[in-house]
Amino acid sequence: MLTIGEFARFAGVSVRRLRHYDALGLLPPASVDPVTGYRHYTAGQFRRLHRLLALQDLGFTLEQMGPVLDAQVGAHEMRAMLLARRAEVSDAIAADRARLGRIEARLRLIEREIAMPDLQFEDKPLPAVLLAQLTDEVESVEEIGPRIGPMFGRLMGGVMEAGIEPAGPNVAWYEGRGERTGIGAAVPITEDTRARAEGVAGVEVTTLPVVDRAVTVVHHGAMDTIGETWQALEAEVERRGLRSVGRCREVYLEEPQDNPDAWVTELQQPVE
Repeated sequence: MLTIGEFARFAGVSVRRLRHYDALGLLPPASVDPVTGYRHYTAGQFRRLHRLLALQDLGFTLEQMGPVLDAQVGAHEMRAMLLARRAEVSDAIAADRARLGRIEARLRLIEREIAMPDLQFEDKPLPAVLLAQLTDEVESVEEIGPRIGPMFGRLMGGVMEAGIEPAGPNVAWYEGRGERTGIGAAVPITEDTRARAEGVAGVEVTTLPVVDRAVTVVHHGAMDTIGETWQALEAEVERRGLRSVGRCREVYLEEPQDNPDAWVTELQQPVE
């Protein structure tokens, strides 16, 4: 027989909790000394306590636990219930983490809005650029970040393996396609390396055409804060009485891999 203190210590619960379970009739002691009132438990009662704690983790109220315990739910059934509950909790944690990430991103945008320096917008033409690229299409803006990074990884791996030296900074482009968005991860090349680029699996060689007029601005910082700068650029286009047309572009002027906050990216929006 174990005293209530010993039983609590071995079980990893408090004496107060055991007394509460006793008061509710969920886990009465094996015996109570009629003179001292001391409670004693047996090692065999650990099994009922384990099920009681498991039911609590499953979301049962204390009032609901008694009938389930009295029904003597077997270990296999309890295991199945706990596995199902674990999956539910894991999904909830993942959803909360994703929600926290979105909140933190929004908070950074608001903080940047408060502290954002004056952006310098430039109205200029854009030259034609010969590109080796990978392309894709997404349904929502949220898909772009997770998709474009791996695309650049595959592209640069193929380009390097083919011995091609980029002719300029990497470029990403985006264009509206109804309710979807076309995206491209690209690296500038020269005519001398065109044939080698065309030999890289999955890579397309194309030319971004000359743009007579574009409004541009330079974004300083990581990609998870670039949305604010794009919004400011679109507001500037509207302020100038212009209309955005064609493929908008991101030209990655500086992209130190060990410091995303030090990236420098020129945003280019063709207009008319």
